[in-house]
Amino acid sequence: MRVVNSTGQWVSRACECQQMLREERRLAAAHIPERYRHYTLDGYETAFRGADPTLGRAHLTARKFVDAYPVDTAGKGLLFTGNIGVGKTHLAVGVLRRLVQDRGVRGLFCDYRELLKNIQNSYNPQVNTTELELLKPVFAAEVLVLDDLGAQKPNEWVWDTVALILNTRYNDKQTTIITTNYPDQPAGGGAQTDAERAAREQTLGDRIGDRMRSRLAEMCVCVEMTGKDFRQSVKRASFG
Repeated sequence: MRVVNSTGQWVSRACECQQMLREERRLAAAHIPERYRHYTLDGYETAFRGADPTLGRAHLTARKFVDAYPVDTAGKGLLFTGNIGVGKTHLAVGVLRRLVQDRGVRGLFCDYRELLKNIQNSYNPQVNTTELELLKPVFAAEVLVLDDLGAQKPNEWVWDTVALILNTRYNDKQTTIITTNYPDQPAGGGAQTDAERAAREQTLGDRIGDRMRSRLAEMCVCVEMTGKDFRQSVKRASFG
């Protein structure tokens, strides 16, 4: 489509339908699961009865992050921590959608357990996909959402794979947005004996290794979210 610009010159400009088509393609390439495709920042509700104040602060942080990207974020991402059902994935997907739609970034959504499972499956000689082929889009994404980090039972292979992903993105200054159900730090903090570590609730460091948890502190701004499982509250209200 040709239009006249502010200087009176005829210039080419994509029509609205072409822009929408490009946007749809970018969103499709982000591989956001069907269950989460309706998640937006505008649709994240924090004004319901009994809502914890941390939810509103997390929502505001997510909005500010989008506004600041990419100049003022300087390659840093977000680490959403908190209980199941407080909306961590909702905010992460909401940020990803906005950046894909408004900034035209190449985004990608990855479920942590599914990614590790697919990598393990690639070692099967009957599978044509290689580990490198699976990880290539993870490394290349301008903005990666890594959902449910730490959900896989830890072992040396898991730690090495997480280290490869995080270190590669860190070195390339790629933005990574992470959600996890595990706290970033143990309750009370401070040094702990092996017995104390075994007795307390597991932390993100226990699940991915303390070295990688330290790396995340450099890569991401931690956003703590607390409160009850909102999904269960909605379910009880619907069927009560």
